[in-house]
Amino acid sequence: MKTPTVAIDARLICRSSTGDTSYWRGLLRGLADVAADLRILLYSNASKPANAPETPDFEWIHLPASHDRLWSLVTFPRAAVRQGADVIHTQYNVSPLCGNLAVTTIHDVSFFIGPEWFGLKDRLLLRWQVPASVKRARQVITVSETSKSELERFIPASKGKVNVTYNALGDNIKPMPAEEARRIVSDDLGVVGPYVLTVGTRWPRKNIRLAIEACAGLPETVPHRLVVTGKAGWGDLADHQRTQFTGYVSDTQLTALYQCADLYVAPSFHEGFGIPLLEAWACGCPVVCSSGGALPEIAADAAEVVTSWIAADWTAVIADVLADSSKLEQLRQRGRSRLGEYSWDKTARSTIDVYRKVIG
Repeated sequence: MKTPTVAIDARLICRSSTGDTSYWRGLLRGLADVAADLRILLYSNASKPANAPETPDFEWIHLPASHDRLWSLVTFPRAAVRQGADVIHTQYNVSPLCGNLAVTTIHDVSFFIGPEWFGLKDRLLLRWQVPASVKRARQVITVSETSKSELERFIPASKGKVNVTYNALGDNIKPMPAEEARRIVSDDLGVVGPYVLTVGTRWPRKNIRLAIEACAGLPETVPHRLVVTGKAGWGDLADHQRTQFTGYVSDTQLTALYQCADLYVAPSFHEGFGIPLLEAWACGCPVVCSSGGALPEIAADAAEVVTSWIAADWTAVIADVLADSSKLEQLRQRGRSRLGEYSWDKTARSTIDVYRKVIG
């Protein structure tokens, strides 16, 4: 009997760490652990990276292409069909050449919820491309019940074929001894004194401005500054003497920042999941987050959830939490417990169930 073959667009595991990259790296790691009865073909327009899983069931296929969009629309699906794929797994984009074999992962539909968070070109492309891809796909994967509900609301064609497979902690976060973390934060990044941390590419959706304004309002009795780390992105940001920008940092530096922070704040307007919450919990960092998208679903009782978008309200919550050592310890313990509910093995098994729906 022929072993079912799954063709995966694996380009994102070759790129720098983002939420999407963490998803694909984690999923492939999980599939390597649990997918002994599947043949998995990993296609990319780049050479095989060092972090690609090494297992006899996986085969890396390098397909050069002059243009990313041409690759995803033509080169990849044609090659997958020629190789006898029973399932073709993509992200967001499904080519008509996939036939009835496609599974697509859609992390969120924030481009419908807050179009102002996107540049005009990206907004128009996503609002056209994603609904068309959903219609073509046999099955759709998303990463939270919140995202499933929003998908079905904004793209009615998704109803009946959306499956939730939660994210988990990426392998980029590896806690270290406290002394080493402190040295990296002070010597490598120049961060001195107590601080609150926020992480994310500076896109309008991440709402980093709110974190800056909230920490700028902290009273003098709270000596903490705000450390902002992540790629430059786009959009204007307020600045303040209490704010320190590190720019994009290595995984080791990011881990150290989480470990040494007294609090992690996630003020995003919308998230389909919120992997930084898991990263903070893994490093023993208490979390305050917004009510944007799936953040309350993922956090449950392991974070202080702020439902207001007013900076002064965030200032009050941050100051209160920092002043309450028992609250901080409670959030640390709940975070560690909540983290244990998410694993890439669980995600991989759920994903295989989706593949089985297509294989029949």
